[in-house]
Amino acid sequence: MSAKEKVKNYILENYLFTDDQDALKDGDSFLEQGIIDSTGILEVIFFLEEEFGISVADEEMVPENLDSVNNLVKFIEAKSAA
Repeated sequence: MSAKEKVKNYILENYLFTDDQDALKDGDSFLEQGIIDSTGILEVIFFLEEEFGISVADEEMVPENLDSVNNLVKFIEAKSAA
């Protein structure tokens, strides 16, 4: 399973409570759409750290890194390559 599939499935199952892939577009903003709040973002960070073995620094906890499936995948790829 790709990083994108893992991330999308995690968001769908834990925040939208569905397995319908069409319920979430890869570019949808979690915050603007009301899918995830600030506490939820911390849970997503914990998931990323556990699932992908990366660490997320405080200064990296910004919407540009964490606010959509696409942003999360780009962030994971950048952290994994470092």
